[in-house]
Amino acid sequence: MSKAQGPTFGELILDETCLFARRGGTTIQFTRNERALLLAFSRNPHQLMSRSRLIEEIASPENESSDRNIDFLVNRLRTKLNDSAKMPRYIATQYGEGYVWIAEPSAVPVAAPLTGPIDAYLAIVPAFAEQGARIDPRASQLLDRLRDGIAIDLSPAQTVVIVDDWRHGVSSGLRYLLQVSFQTAGDRLDCTATLREMPSKRIVRAFRLDLADSASFASEATRVSHGTINELRNALTHASAGLGTPSDQPLDVRLRKASTLLSSSSPAWLQKGQELSAARAQNPADPDIALQWCLHLFARLVLADPFTGISSEERAEIEVEIEATALECLPAIENNPLLMLAAAKVLYFVHRGHLDLAEDLAERAFARTADFAAALPLMGQLRQARGNFKEAVILFDRGIEMADPESAFLLYMRVLKCIALLASGDRSALDAASTFTYDIPHSPALVVMIGMTMTAADQPLSEAVEKTLTAAGPVGVRNALEYVYFTSVRHLIARTARANVMRGLIAHAMRLHGAAAIPPVALAGTGLVAA
Repeated sequence: MSKAQGPTFGELILDETCLFARRGGTTIQFTRNERALLLAFSRNPHQLMSRSRLIEEIASPENESSDRNIDFLVNRLRTKLNDSAKMPRYIATQYGEGYVWIAEPSAVPVAAPLTGPIDAYLAIVPAFAEQGARIDPRASQLLDRLRDGIAIDLSPAQTVVIVDDWRHGVSSGLRYLLQVSFQTAGDRLDCTATLREMPSKRIVRAFRLDLADSASFASEATRVSHGTINELRNALTHASAGLGTPSDQPLDVRLRKASTLLSSSSPAWLQKGQELSAARAQNPADPDIALQWCLHLFARLVLADPFTGISSEERAEIEVEIEATALECLPAIENNPLLMLAAAKVLYFVHRGHLDLAEDLAERAFARTADFAAALPLMGQLRQARGNFKEAVILFDRGIEMADPESAFLLYMRVLKCIALLASGDRSALDAASTFTYDIPHSPALVVMIGMTMTAADQPLSEAVEKTLTAAGPVGVRNALEYVYFTSVRHLIARTARANVMRGLIAHAMRLHGAAAIPPVALAGTGLVAA
């Protein structure tokens, strides 16, 4: 999909929404307030922009500005543009009054219309009552204002575009659609805007715009832009609710918290057993508490010491309780994507014929949580279970990009990616991806198992890993291999994929302790031979 080039001022080329600019081979990034000022200036050339007017342009519910802040922002913008207050090329000062954009736009070729799939976060789609009618210049200006007003409160990765037709080119990344309908009645332009969630097309909010005069075009565009942003934030707040997510914290904190709640590497669920048991006794019908209890039981299985092991009877008993509890919750959680993801995660894990159900729950929840990383681990695991390893790696890579540096979630996503590459048989890609350090303070035994799993059958184990495996003895190593099989391997449908993951583990165990260290379930599930 091509993108229309923004205005050009000599060597300075602006992005159409002023997310950035290019000068020569250099890219200049702008902050939210800098973008707002740049949009206001460049769209109002040779007009005096008072400080009060500029304050209105950068106003947002979270931002309080003053004349002093405006002067500071203008000077910072000048620095980025390599402009001078004494000899301005872009922004001139009218002392005591405000600022004027004095740069003349350069002539540029007309960009081709947008074609191909709509690869954007939000698409603005105009519609006119008279088919084939010539677009009213006022409508075109309004669309530009809506695009810029919405984009300025989103991250650079959440692109906003204007398209003529969305029906035949929607990408999976399109999260929202703003349909703007126009009808002319003499000189009057009637307009409504409908915000839809994609791909469900559910109407989130509708706006009627009062375009009585030229000044109202700017004020109404601002009102609809702010209303749209509020709805997007409300959707994120709702999507991150549940599982004990604190409701009194900023949204970005809530989103990071929600992303870690469904991570296998978090020991928090283990520590909440007594608290959740008491809460379940008081509120047995509460699906949120019930699914938190399921995650506690899940943590007991995946965070157990691999070398000590869990008996098959205890594992089966826990998995039956997880399954029954999660299934009972399903009718009550349809409107809560985080709880849907929790149910999908545990139903997938217990491996009792619920793969289709888990996929359905996760896909529908993912459509409402794609703005943060909570669904990515499970979505990748579901893809790799079906043998779609390339898709799985793409999802894991997206999670790696979204994770905080040095976080437990980042480690979790990297390990999942390595397992997918190992299952696919792509050893060269695995070697390139597994160069990070495994550090899990709450479970050194898991660090050993990761190292053992990632080491090829014909390669030597690290000294620390081999020392631990030798000390564990055949029974401890057999327990550890059974642990890996039940937590990470049995879910893979293809027997060859299961064998790819277990081959190195079985070879290392055989070399250290012989056939006594190989659990029968691993041989039966992979077709490998203990020799």
